[in-house]
Amino acid sequence: MWQRLAGFVLKFRLPLLIALLAATAVMGYFASKVQLSYESNKAIPTDNPKYQEYQEFTKLFGQDGNMVVLGVQSDSFFNAGFFNDYVQLNNDLKNVPYVENVLSVPVAINLLKNDSTHKLVAQPLFKGDTKNQVVLDSLANVFHNLPFYKGLLYNPDTHAYLMMISVNKQVMATKGRTKVVNDIMKLGDDFGAKHHTQVRMSGLPLIRTIMAVMVANEMKMFLILSFVLTALILFVFFRSLGSVLMSMVVVAMGVVWSVATIVLLGYKITLLTALIPPLIVVIGIPNCVYFLNKYHTEFAKDQNKTRALVHMIQRMGIVTLFTNLTAAIGFGVFCFTKSSLLKEFGIVAGLNIMLIFVISFIFLPAVLSYLPAPKVKHTSYMNNRFFRAFLDGLNALVFKYRPVVYIGTAIMVIVAVTGMLRLKSEGFMLDDVPKEDRLYLDLKFFEQNFKGIMPLEIAVDTKKKNGVINLQTLDKLDQLSKLFAVQPDFAQPLSVVQGIKFAKQAYYNGDSTNYAVPNSFDIGFLAPYLRMKNTGNASKEAAMFTKLVSNFMDSTRQVARVSVNMADVGSRRLPILLDSLKPKVNEIFDTTHYQVTYTGSTVIFLEGSRFIIDGLMESILLAFILIIFCMLYLFRSFKMLIISLIPNIIPLALTAGVMGWAGVPLKPSTVLVFSVALGIAIDVTIRFLVNFKQELPHHNLDISATVKQTIHETGLSIVYTSLILFAGFMIFAFSQFGGTKALGWLTSLTLMLAMITNLTILPALLLWMEKGLIKKAQKKQLWNTLDDEEDVEMSKLGLKDREEGDK
Repeated sequence: MWQRLAGFVLKFRLPLLIALLAATAVMGYFASKVQLSYESNKAIPTDNPKYQEYQEFTKLFGQDGNMVVLGVQSDSFFNAGFFNDYVQLNNDLKNVPYVENVLSVPVAINLLKNDSTHKLVAQPLFKGDTKNQVVLDSLANVFHNLPFYKGLLYNPDTHAYLMMISVNKQVMATKGRTKVVNDIMKLGDDFGAKHHTQVRMSGLPLIRTIMAVMVANEMKMFLILSFVLTALILFVFFRSLGSVLMSMVVVAMGVVWSVATIVLLGYKITLLTALIPPLIVVIGIPNCVYFLNKYHTEFAKDQNKTRALVHMIQRMGIVTLFTNLTAAIGFGVFCFTKSSLLKEFGIVAGLNIMLIFVISFIFLPAVLSYLPAPKVKHTSYMNNRFFRAFLDGLNALVFKYRPVVYIGTAIMVIVAVTGMLRLKSEGFMLDDVPKEDRLYLDLKFFEQNFKGIMPLEIAVDTKKKNGVINLQTLDKLDQLSKLFAVQPDFAQPLSVVQGIKFAKQAYYNGDSTNYAVPNSFDIGFLAPYLRMKNTGNASKEAAMFTKLVSNFMDSTRQVARVSVNMADVGSRRLPILLDSLKPKVNEIFDTTHYQVTYTGSTVIFLEGSRFIIDGLMESILLAFILIIFCMLYLFRSFKMLIISLIPNIIPLALTAGVMGWAGVPLKPSTVLVFSVALGIAIDVTIRFLVNFKQELPHHNLDISATVKQTIHETGLSIVYTSLILFAGFMIFAFSQFGGTKALGWLTSLTLMLAMITNLTILPALLLWMEKGLIKKAQKKQLWNTLDDEEDVEMSKLGLKDREEGDK
């Protein structure tokens, strides 16, 4: 079959090339339409109970996580010059398009009792001549006497002040959010520069926007680096500009097709799909190396270019098909998960790995048929002294020191298993951001001064209308707030009860000792005053307080919302923290009368992280099973299946051990390594064993001689491709994201270990099972699906020997 395919490709090479280039041009048009994804909840499936709880919450109270926060730390905050510039910053931020509201010290509201109207009047606190230091000091004293704002807008112990900027939810789902965030950051940095202070900025909209931009920039950088690096390595190996250009054109077409596939399937660039274009470059290059190496080897035998091309396709077609298939399986199994983030990555990656095979299968033979025959300098790499010495050393190791190989491997596996027992599964909101990055440092500032800014939402369903404003419920909400406020990882909660406590303080003429939940005696006098009114020119600002309170009850006043900012404690600690608090919460809220739900962007993010890890673990198992079936189809022997799997399981175990000893946690990016590496590393095994089978008849079924020959002949291309893959994945180690960085160096480590095990353990196992393999071969039961086709005359393939032209 493969000879007939070779004849077809070479006979119709011109129409096939034109069709391929035309299709690539069309795909290039679609690739130009690719967009960045700004969605935040794609990791978790829509049928997940926590996701559904979050959706119910957003129906009642709207989307959370749309707040950008600015923080400053200064002992001179209430100095007139600093404060009035801060007021101006507040006003400038309000004028930024799509900024809906700003809550900060300058717009703080005070409640005053009006006995003549029996109403509480809400009015701006800093409404006097704030340029007068005496006036400002007086207003600051009033502000500090309002417990409502303590821990919310300022920390009296550290002199840190917080500004909360509410951004339009719709714009946060579009590329327009980048300009909004940039405008906010510029105003903040300008203020900081003027006063020689560091303005800290954070919040989910800002974090997600900056990370999305970083993803886009890294994709471009990695794509360029992968092209340049692989081109340099290919040139060093082949010493042929033509070979390098051909390979680069192949992977360039693969990149165009991969990006176009993202668009055609209705997807966008995410943190995962951004990895696909550079991955296509790294994975596509071995196809070119295998084809070119085989072409050069066959041409060296009789100097017949056409026959060499036919043999290249015949011998390497099945190899590259199955190596690409197993790699595609390693990625493609993600499409069976319920996570849309993983599903998109799996579909696009798996599909395009097979497409790169088709591209290389058509393009390389067709172009090589038009080019002059290779010269001696182009094939001199096959006699590279360094690599030949390395392969001789491997031969000596396999044939003379086989027990050392087994003992050394066993010791490493034992150490690795011990390391695996130390593995922990944990993810953080800013897991992938470098610890020295401003994004990370600013987040830690808010954790140190305000206990964090990650939103946790608690919904308390009273199971009856107007149940929230019941005094008993208000008292329970206050107990809940106090429970969370004393926890080191949770900030001061905000709910309707804080507003009512503020109102009681105002009723008692601003006495801070009366900042408390009204009792049955108070409520009779206080009830008329709770219907607050706003004063004249200050109505817009004053309405903020009324709106703030109303945002913490649903329209029927049945469900209360308690918002708590918290530290980025990670996916491992958050469930532990919540589980430790739930018994105490259940003591406050009897489950027969109340239903308490914990949700919010923080819960959804960390649940998505946990879900991805579980999905990846299942995908690895599925990939392993599918690869087993592929190997069984190829070899039709359980013994050969075992031989093929052992050299690939060991590197995975060693990498897991390294992660355990190095303290690298299991998270989405690191778990991804195992499925990716398994799909790619098995390629080396297929390449080795297929070549072993092809050489076995030429050595009269002598296993030892065939193993030795296979190490020398196939080992060269295995070393070359492994070095290319190592260098290609190591590019990701220079990422700004810790997860991408770990994916890079862990995958590179795994692939290098796989190269070593496939050139030592694999041949050692073949020698160990020598007698059984000979019997199989004698009975023609060894790889009977891959028996070589007899050479067919070129004329029967519709081709002519063009030896004269080649010369």
